[in-house]
Amino acid sequence: MFALVLHSHLPWLANHGRWPVGEEWLYQSWAATYLPVTSVLRRLADEGRSRLLTLGITPVLAAQLDDPHCLDGMHHWLGNWQLRAHEAAGMPSASLRELGAHEHRASTVALADFETRWRHGGSAVLRELIDADAFELLGGPLAHPFQPLLDPRLRAFSLSEGLADAHARWGHTPSGIWAPECGYTPGMETGYAAAGVSHFMVDGPALRGDTSLGRPVWNSDVVAFGRDLEVSYRVWSPKDGYPGHAAYRDFHTYDHDTGLKPARVTSRTTPSDKKAPYDPALAAAAVDRHVDDFVETVRRRLRSESARIGRDALVVAAFDTELFGHWWYEGPQWLEKVLRALPEAGIEIGTLADARARGYVGAPVELQDSSWGSGKDWRVWAGDQVQDLVRLNAEVVQTALDTIDKDRDAHPGTPELRNRVHDQMLRETLMAVSSDWAFMVSKDSAAGYARDRAHKHAHALREIADAVASGRVDAAHRLADGWNAADGLFAALDARRLPGRDTATV
Repeated sequence: MFALVLHSHLPWLANHGRWPVGEEWLYQSWAATYLPVTSVLRRLADEGRSRLLTLGITPVLAAQLDDPHCLDGMHHWLGNWQLRAHEAAGMPSASLRELGAHEHRASTVALADFETRWRHGGSAVLRELIDADAFELLGGPLAHPFQPLLDPRLRAFSLSEGLADAHARWGHTPSGIWAPECGYTPGMETGYAAAGVSHFMVDGPALRGDTSLGRPVWNSDVVAFGRDLEVSYRVWSPKDGYPGHAAYRDFHTYDHDTGLKPARVTSRTTPSDKKAPYDPALAAAAVDRHVDDFVETVRRRLRSESARIGRDALVVAAFDTELFGHWWYEGPQWLEKVLRALPEAGIEIGTLADARARGYVGAPVELQDSSWGSGKDWRVWAGDQVQDLVRLNAEVVQTALDTIDKDRDAHPGTPELRNRVHDQMLRETLMAVSSDWAFMVSKDSAAGYARDRAHKHAHALREIADAVASGRVDAAHRLADGWNAADGLFAALDARRLPGRDTATV
């Protein structure tokens, strides 16, 4: 069986800058990936196809797709895209005029889709597809923390709240998760079982490359599924993955007058100003070739792995959802054609839950510390480059937990009422320890923005906690309300559900 797994995630960007890093990142991904990928799934579901893939949607991304500020921003962004396309269509350059016409058609379709289906939030769009059984939903913890480095109490809270958030939005509680960054340390499987999680994703090397079956972890019934790197890298490889093909649209080259992307890749060594104009017909032909290549790659891998283990094997290919459209413009076209071509070639496709139910599970594995980052260890989130963030995270978490614990202890024997100040403290803490900031620093991708964001949320937490600790109740409420104006996501987050300091957590 073949299972395609996609992980949809962006950090919280609303009210935290626009360009070059900030809300623009969200709107680009929304237009290029979330709109077309859900349209692909809807078309296939309307044909009666089901359980096409496994789709992880992080709570922090889901929150942005439902947020009124983001919805308004996205609507304006789509209108601006159409205006920019209209401007390009009037340019003297023939290639820009052709590109403008192409982009005008695309923006018109996107605007109609957004205004018809998305204007009041993404939850309804996704709920329709979940109810139609188009895909298996994977959940995850609030705000995407790197769980192995997180205090066990906050880890348990973040996961249980994340699963509850999914149920509140879609009426479904995921049984599987994509752990942030595929981060794992022994013992986490116990926490997963306690939260009702039955399976999760790891990278292939975590299973020592044997990803042909899911594996129960240690002594639990929780199953780890590993990403097959041979098949996954056929698509997304820095050296020879499909998106680098000469005919595909070049992600990095802009026409700065219109903000549109006018060029094709041409070659890896061609400078931006020398790249050939984008040709949709050439790109479409390349998509067809790469669909055929991928189907044959999956077929060969299934046969070889089945022969090696002496039984029917499982192949799991896993990617960031944003690859399909945002990073690789033709990705949604390729995705739709692959999901049609695989069954037509006689290849069984299904979800991770299907794989477990159909017995694609082998012997238990003593899973060790791992991630899907560089080196497949924790260096991206705990290495020398980010030691300042590691220390900051530890301080922020300790401050939040100590302050809340002491505030609770000050009122023994009385019912604990909803405390919006405590809620905001945990909200800012989880935002500060998001795995995205260390990743962006380690990869030198908007490192300044990432550090600023971590320190801003840390400052918010410290400011509120100091007011609580010094007994300035009114000031604590004013500060919590003020920070909530920018970071009001996860409205259902309830600090009363934070495990007590004496609670055993893993």
